[in-house]
Amino acid sequence: MLTIYLIILTGFVIWTIINSFFMPSLKMSNIQGDKDGLVSILIPLRNEEKNVVDLIKSLEKLTYSDLEILLLDDHSTDNTLDMLKTLTNDDKRFSVIQGNELPDGWTGKVYACHQLSLQAKGTYLLFIDADLRLAPGAVQSTLSLIKKRKAAMVTGFPSFPVKLWLEKLLVPLQHFVVHFHLPLAPANWTTLPSFTAAHGAFMMVRNEAYQTIGGHEGIYNTLLDDVDLTRTFKKHGYRAILANVTNYTQCYMYHSNQEVWNGFTKNLFPGLGRSRFLVSILFCFYGIFYVTPLFILFYGVIELVNGSLQLELFIPYLLVVLQKAWVDYRTKQGTALSFFMPLSALAFMILLIHSMRIGLKRKGYVWKGRTYS
Repeated sequence: MLTIYLIILTGFVIWTIINSFFMPSLKMSNIQGDKDGLVSILIPLRNEEKNVVDLIKSLEKLTYSDLEILLLDDHSTDNTLDMLKTLTNDDKRFSVIQGNELPDGWTGKVYACHQLSLQAKGTYLLFIDADLRLAPGAVQSTLSLIKKRKAAMVTGFPSFPVKLWLEKLLVPLQHFVVHFHLPLAPANWTTLPSFTAAHGAFMMVRNEAYQTIGGHEGIYNTLLDDVDLTRTFKKHGYRAILANVTNYTQCYMYHSNQEVWNGFTKNLFPGLGRSRFLVSILFCFYGIFYVTPLFILFYGVIELVNGSLQLELFIPYLLVVLQKAWVDYRTKQGTALSFFMPLSALAFMILLIHSMRIGLKRKGYVWKGRTYS
């Protein structure tokens, strides 16, 4: 039985390594602007005063010459709006917009992105979140990839500098899930909607294609705007590329463990199509293959203390660590986090159940001071 278990875990490692090579990376580009097209960077903000200063500094350093940067304040109750106006006053590339009241049925971020798109003049639209930081060459590198692949969209999961304990366990797991569970060849070389992943913190789209599919208005009530927008592109026959953008982006997603908990709670069950069957499968899968190796390791240590060295009891844990370490290496995460993979899996399992419970009880998911069913 243990031999079969080890073969399965080894297969997981091999698959993850092979699969990762079907995700292109952003590279340095000589694209500069003008003839390459105006790029509109569109950023919704709601109570983001902790991010405003670093966000603006990051945007000011962008080296692409043909930019407009639109920032929409979505009824913030903190100092976000005043800070935006003060910090962008001397740079003509920036425009600050005050958002309209949220209409019935819309989710907040989707409506903010819709409003931004109505104001944008760019040939390309780059939607980013307020917690994202762009490297100076990020725009031209992304533009180069979208042109090279003749795609309508490029999206990707940023690198995640993590400090909070719950953040360390869960946030980098996003990269692991994509590299392991999503077949990247069909995701990036076909327009099949079933093979889709995206990250709403970083999405560049061709404006013409975006308008053709109905933009954010077509997904007005979703909690998963990034995935649903990408699927809509694919349903219309457009190619959407999931890229490794960690060379050019950093995302500071959360400022407290409570935010981590609420953020994952909001996304997990809806992200699985509110399917209790899928939640059950994933719960069992991660329990068997990613938590169990920790208990096997403990048993091996006990046997070693008792004078019996059984190396095969240490291998399952090492294989789990190796698989996670490969993904962490590829995505610019600290590989030391890979040693905590069983704990990451356990936290993921707990949140799966919690997210499902909230969804089934119709209590509503809380985010940015709003509650969504």
